[in-house]
Amino acid sequence: MFVTRWLFYFIGLLTFSYGITIALSMQHLGIHPWDVLAVALFEKLGLSIGSWAIIISLILIIVSWFLDKSYIKLGTFLNGVLVGAFVDLFLWIDFLPNASFTWTDSLVMIGGMIIMGIGGGLYNSAQVGSGPRDGFMLSIADKTNAPIGRVRIIVESFILLLGLILGGPVFWFTLIFTFVQSPVFAYSFTRFKTVLSFIERRHNTAKNKSEAV
Repeated sequence: MFVTRWLFYFIGLLTFSYGITIALSMQHLGIHPWDVLAVALFEKLGLSIGSWAIIISLILIIVSWFLDKSYIKLGTFLNGVLVGAFVDLFLWIDFLPNASFTWTDSLVMIGGMIIMGIGGGLYNSAQVGSGPRDGFMLSIADKTNAPIGRVRIIVESFILLLGLILGGPVFWFTLIFTFVQSPVFAYSFTRFKTVLSFIERRHNTAKNKSEAV
């Protein structure tokens, strides 16, 4: 079952990263606050969007380490590195829809959000470590005794403001992201977690029968 959990994790990361890359291809409509910051840093300082995503993630992991180590596991470090690497890979392959600057771009963007939500639910269902962003915000919530929802709004608003000041792509869909991606994430997380539990129960039952024989 160790293999199954990590399979869920890596497929989820790939799916999540591809969803991010689709959104980046439609960035004139606005993107997620954290991606706004990565794009702004890329445009101002160079490197690549994925490289900045990795740098931001590693900074968050270091801060979280001092705030609360309990949210940091192997999957947290892998998430911090692999999402950025996969985004750069998908951008390099360029297997992406092209912006038409018509109403169809909105459909593509919503599709990217849904893919991100499904991927996020899939890799989180493996429960091998919170993502750097989630772990960071959970750590702050624990230290301040503030609701995680409020912490998320404050942190992402600050990140959005910083990205906006640096010239990142902010538009309507930057505000819509949470309303589309979060429900998809919540639903897929619950479903994939149920599937994983079912697979583990079947595996344990088969193992017990084998040992009994």
